[in-house]
Amino acid sequence: MMPSHVTLVEVGPRDGLQNEKQPVATAYKVELVHRLQAAGLREIEVTSYVSPKWVPQMADNAQVMAAIRRAPGVRLSVLVPNLKGLEAALAAPQRPDEVVVFGAASEAFSQRNINCSIAESIERFAPVVAAAHDAGLKVRGAISCALGCPYQGDVSADAVEDVVVRMKAIGVDHVGVADTIGVGTPRKVQAAMERALKHYPLVEVSGHFHDTYGQALANVYACLEMGVHTFDASVAGLGGCPYAKGATGNVATEDVVFMLHGLGIATGIDLDALVDAGAFISSVLGRAPVSRVARAVLAKREKVAA
Repeated sequence: MMPSHVTLVEVGPRDGLQNEKQPVATAYKVELVHRLQAAGLREIEVTSYVSPKWVPQMADNAQVMAAIRRAPGVRLSVLVPNLKGLEAALAAPQRPDEVVVFGAASEAFSQRNINCSIAESIERFAPVVAAAHDAGLKVRGAISCALGCPYQGDVSADAVEDVVVRMKAIGVDHVGVADTIGVGTPRKVQAAMERALKHYPLVEVSGHFHDTYGQALANVYACLEMGVHTFDASVAGLGGCPYAKGATGNVATEDVVFMLHGLGIATGIDLDALVDAGAFISSVLGRAPVSRVARAVLAKREKVAA
């Protein structure tokens, strides 16, 4: 079942930089996207159209989208929390190819964060999905807390399937199973993926893993064993885990690429150029990349240069 090619959706510019305490300058965000494109990334989640009151880090969404020189074959996506966000994305100088909506697999998380049930949260996206389709955009649905919740603890595969079914009912084209707090382990991940694959084809199911407990690469491998061949990843490991202070968040794109290439699986990504992109944004942020592969490559370069 191992795929011969894997598509990586780079979420660092949005999911990664959105977690920074201080907003990153627009020019640096644009430069990061350009470097990611040059490294071979063809799916990039750029920004989110949310209220700057709640997420000031993404207040320059339209400016970032307008400034990007899109390379041939690159698809840009943005997160939209509601119809107002979608309308803003559609009105921007450069429209995305895809929008991302979201829903939790945990009732406790849904109630605590957006003060409504899972069912209500998904139903609110029905007009967003319809409007996106009318505009010719694909809709990707992210299922957060699919492997565990910071408030209720364990999340069952049944709960994941319930959200999958609800997303399909409103017309979501693709579902991503997201381990928001990084507590998932391979067999549990496979159980959740099995539920998603009951309702969506392989090509429209993806994994989004955090490395809080060091399980992200193992979970990616577990999905590969099932034939899943699309994953979110974040260059330099950008993005922390907001529910586990000091813990790492998104799995680093460099680490995933290194493993995939070691397995003989094609990605279309130049690892050295990807490491350069991660080093660039890490320098902007004033810290070293979280990616172990990036650190190893950079250390090796320094040794050779010396």
